[in-house]
Order: sequence, then C-alpha cells, then structure tokens
Amino acid sequence: MVAPLDDLDRRLISLLRANGRESVVRLAERLGVTRTTVNKRIERLVESGVIAGFSVRLHDVANDSAVRAITLVAVEGHDARDAIRQLRGIPQIAALHTTNGRWDLVAELSCESLGDLDGALAAIRSTAGVRDSETSILLSSAVA
Repeated sequence: MVAPLDDLDRRLISLLRANGRESVVRLAERLGVTRTTVNKRIERLVESGVIAGFSVRLHDVANDSAVRAITLVAVEGHDARDAIRQLRGIPQIAALHTTNGRWDLVAELSCESLGDLDGALAAIRSTAGVRDSETSILLSSAVA
C-alpha cells in the first residue's frame, strides 16, 4: 500500500519532474531539508511505487515540423470497443485514451503536415460508431 504523500513529497516530486538529474545536495537546498532526508524520501517513493522510474526526455529535431493535435471523440451507444479497434488502425493516432464526460475518447495525433492531419480527421470522422469529434491543434508546449 502506498503511504499518503505529504507536502514535502509533492514538492520533491515536482522538482524531480522539472529536472530528474538535479543533485541530492541541490534538492535538499531547494527544499530546506538535509541530503539524508531527500535520499530517504526518494528511496521510499521508489520502493512504494509512487516513482516508477527515471527517464531521459529527448528533443526530437525531426518532429519539430510535425503537426500535433488532440481530437475528442464521441461514440454512439455505450460500447466503444469496435470504434477503438478501428481507430487504432489510423497511423497518425499516436495514443488513444478512454475518458469520461461528454467525450468518450481522446486521440493524440502526430501528422507530417496539415494535409496529413486533414486525412487523419477524415478517417476518424468516417469511422463506424463515431458520432462527433472536436480537434485542437497543439501549437507549443507550455511545460517543458
């Protein structure tokens, strides 16, 4: 069972999200605690599964010109499985998530051009069971 996170845990996680390579000494300074405290907190967060791992984020220069978008999809009826199976076959859909509320699915699109995006949207709209969709093109990242 994962122990509840306190304010120090949340602040530490926030700093690690911003820079997972930040030194323990610098983390301790920024949090106003000792290095031992930071080490023990990180160890406990990893052992409890709150922190599942550490990774490297790469800047993909080749994708700088890609057109990225989020498409919200409403499906007819209560069973979206058939639509999901068909949507998985659209190569521009990088990720597909179920959700709650007005929209049933959220599709993350990565396209080579606006024409490619237009084709992907046409494929989504023509998918059997798709009742409605709304798309927003992603312009820039506000969080790095």
